[in-house]
Amino acid sequence: MMPLESLRACGSKIWLDSVDPEAIARQLPWGITGATSNPLIVAELIQTGRFDTALESLLERVREDETVAWQLTDQLVSQAEQVFLPIWERTGGEDGYVSFELDPLPEAENWPTVEPARVERYVSEAVHWSRNHPNRLIKVPATPSGLQALPEIVARGVNVNVTLIFTARQYTQAQQAVWRGAQGRPHLRSFKSVYSIFVSRLDVYADKFLAHLDFETRGQLGILNAKRIWQLHRACWRERPTPLAQEIVFASTGTKRPGEKPWKYLEAFAGGDILTNPPTTHEQTQSAGITFTRRIEELPPDPVVAALDKHVDYEHLEATLLAEGVEKFVRPQRQLLDLIASRRLGIKSGAAPAGSLR
Repeated sequence: MMPLESLRACGSKIWLDSVDPEAIARQLPWGITGATSNPLIVAELIQTGRFDTALESLLERVREDETVAWQLTDQLVSQAEQVFLPIWERTGGEDGYVSFELDPLPEAENWPTVEPARVERYVSEAVHWSRNHPNRLIKVPATPSGLQALPEIVARGVNVNVTLIFTARQYTQAQQAVWRGAQGRPHLRSFKSVYSIFVSRLDVYADKFLAHLDFETRGQLGILNAKRIWQLHRACWRERPTPLAQEIVFASTGTKRPGEKPWKYLEAFAGGDILTNPPTTHEQTQSAGITFTRRIEELPPDPVVAALDKHVDYEHLEATLLAEGVEKFVRPQRQLLDLIASRRLGIKSGAAPAGSLR
């Protein structure tokens, strides 16, 4: 049994944290059943130069750089959706999804104030980008504005992936907002929501703000936090049974700390709902030839839990990582728009300038 096959045998779905067509084609035989996207993923794909033909075609037809960026993103996500559509159909809507992230740029304005116009924009964009895409999940950030937009988004029939969740407080707010929206639907037969709990960024946070704790203890913060949210999630939805499963996505699972094995988080969350991982994490795991066993119910050792419970300020953690998370999505989106503007100038002048997408 291959490593990712053993992970699926534990009860986990495996999604690719990329919409790269080549990576999807290569890893589909390994058992991946869905994919996710965000501005950083799209910007990095565009910078490879492999999508220049599609980009130049759009530039010839579309005048606004922002529209070009979103149409190209839509093309990449739609192509991935077609690959996973048979899985979505075979599972009756339980699996086979691809996530499409809403525009992060409005969050940079007057952060973190809730702006009514921003909330309305999230709703209108969610409805627009989900239309005629049955196996697309719209990624809505668990920011103050995103949380306020969720009830109407869900009530209007949009299935969601609530992202940038770092704490149990955020998860609870998101789950309650989604459930309020679900009550506004005529039925719940096609209602699907997933909640992306970020993991590795908590360990990076611990290294910075909890340096007095030992390395191994700090490296368990993301795992402890995510597993507790998973437990909370199961309890919440046990009281609200739905035709389709509402699930946790264990996200940000590429290891970022020196000396850690690439499959650290896959091993810890084996048996959890959905594991979404970068292409390189899957490749390194497959080549390692290891076999996973179910570990999702296991918390870190009691002394580690006690130390983290004593020293972690989750209010500070949430504020810090949420602000960083928004910036990590805003910056690539701006970069993508700059690259598109640069390519447009290159086409007009007859040569691709420095800083183009190649």
